[in-house]
Amino acid sequence: MVMLQKTTEEKRLNMRTISWGDMTWVDIIDPTEDIKKYLLDNYKFHPLDLEDCFERRMMPKADEYQNYLFVVFQVPVYDKATRISTPRQWEAFVGDKYLITLHPGTVSAHDDLRRECEGNEDVKKEYLGNGSGYLLYRILDRTLDVYFPVLDKIISLLDDLEDSVFDEEVEAAKEIGTLRRDIVTQRRVMVPGRAQLAELEGKLKRFSKVDLSVYWGDLMDHMNKITETLDEYKEIIEVYKDADFVLSSYRANRAIRMLSVMMAVAIPFLFGAGIYWLYLSTPGGVSWLVIVILVAAVAAVIGSILLFLKRKRLI
Repeated sequence: MVMLQKTTEEKRLNMRTISWGDMTWVDIIDPTEDIKKYLLDNYKFHPLDLEDCFERRMMPKADEYQNYLFVVFQVPVYDKATRISTPRQWEAFVGDKYLITLHPGTVSAHDDLRRECEGNEDVKKEYLGNGSGYLLYRILDRTLDVYFPVLDKIISLLDDLEDSVFDEEVEAAKEIGTLRRDIVTQRRVMVPGRAQLAELEGKLKRFSKVDLSVYWGDLMDHMNKITETLDEYKEIIEVYKDADFVLSSYRANRAIRMLSVMMAVAIPFLFGAGIYWLYLSTPGGVSWLVIVILVAAVAAVIGSILLFLKRKRLI
């Protein structure tokens, strides 16, 4: 009966609980006010930490207390409709015998890890049996692994964009702006995350039964690769932006030059047509000699204009 009540309570609060020995992982999806009361009553967390779990604009941080560690993480989530990533925040309470994670909606890294623990006792023993600090490391490692396909997608878009930038028939400015905004957003999330991970290693040692140094070094290598790759992508997109601006300016100037040439050529025709109309209006008509002289004068003026523009490399 107690187990049934516990299961019902977990479903009501949208909690997923996995235990091994005296260690428990509680994964909470879309936390509500009821969750805040539940955590306050059962774990005695600081009320300000619980308030932070419902504030969606928090910066990454790690607050250390006597009995637990409260950490706020951010990950970029790509929206296929807008093609722009937005920061998604999730939190973790790390204690001696528990790890509590809270996040809006489903997170693939958490879901995959939880399914592995539920489907394999050896995996559950390894992940939970080595302490909450080690389990949090596993979640973070899986989160970074999931992120690498995002980098592959960005480089694929950059390759396509390169062709568009140097194709005169394609307007690439909008695509450049969209991808540039996405890269900037992802850097804004991942660069502070690198500093946070470096700070977090020392604070997690007391919550892990194994030495995290080697594991954390590997995690930092992944994070450094991600941030350095985003920096590289930012430089590439800036080059594309500048190239597109220069090429667009060149095309616009070329069009203006052609219009200027057309106007320069048209002016003598208009001038000659005005004189011709003046002669037609004269009683007695116009002699063919006058017409020949007029056409020759217009042709000479047009030729001189074209020769001048050619020497100035304007055509």
